[in-house]
Amino acid sequence: MDTKLKADIAESAVTTELLKRGFRVLRPVGDRLAYDLAVDHRGDLLRIQVKSAWYNAKAGYYAVDARRTKTNRRRMLRQSYSADDFDFAVIYIADLRVFYVMPISVFSGYESTITLVETNKRQRKPKSAIYRERWDLLSDGLFSR
Repeated sequence: MDTKLKADIAESAVTTELLKRGFRVLRPVGDRLAYDLAVDHRGDLLRIQVKSAWYNAKAGYYAVDARRTKTNRRRMLRQSYSADDFDFAVIYIADLRVFYVMPISVFSGYESTITLVETNKRQRKPKSAIYRERWDLLSDGLFSR
């Protein structure tokens, strides 16, 4: 499965989950914006960047790149996101149907890779663990405006 298809699946899964939770979801036309979806609450918009995690079998965890990736025929360019790009990142682990909801301030604090541990074998979980299924953060973000 190519990365574009994985991204489409993740965006659809996040959209479906948001709708189930009562959010009003907007989808931008094209892929030129720094975010993939928006949630509308009484005219206020929360911009959401969707990321699809992959499994690192050797290390035993899921991972996602915290950078923007642009490709052309000759090379792949990676660039960090800024606080102006979106409000929340939602990371989707397709194998498990699990979501992580992170504010941009947390997401952009990672330099490159975010690790997501889904086993109980480790004594200490990474700091990303507190964002597992934290849909309440979106509501808090909407109502704090």
